[in-house]
Amino acid sequence: MTRNKPKRAEEILNGGSIYWVIKGWVCARQRLLELRPLLLNGIPYCGLVYDKELVRVAPRPRRAFQGWRYFDPKDAPPDLVKGKGDAEIPDEMQRELAALGLL
Repeated sequence: MTRNKPKRAEEILNGGSIYWVIKGWVCARQRLLELRPLLLNGIPYCGLVYDKELVRVAPRPRRAFQGWRYFDPKDAPPDLVKGKGDAEIPDEMQRELAALGLL
């Protein structure tokens, strides 16, 4: 749930994802399936309906932020391919290697 509806809602709902920033790193994404208007204690909100699947992405440093940010498809971090060798590397080590430009 968020206070305001995203300004580019149609773009997000057409195959877009929410990217999760965890401890200063973009680590995963989740497809956004639907936006639902909600009313909580008389205050309007925007409900977010996510896909159940959480997709790990190549870790990328990103400071925390509030509100909506948009990635152009060319700028979005790539998904980690299941079974790929670096998917077996612990998360902290992946972040360190990415910060060094090695991943």
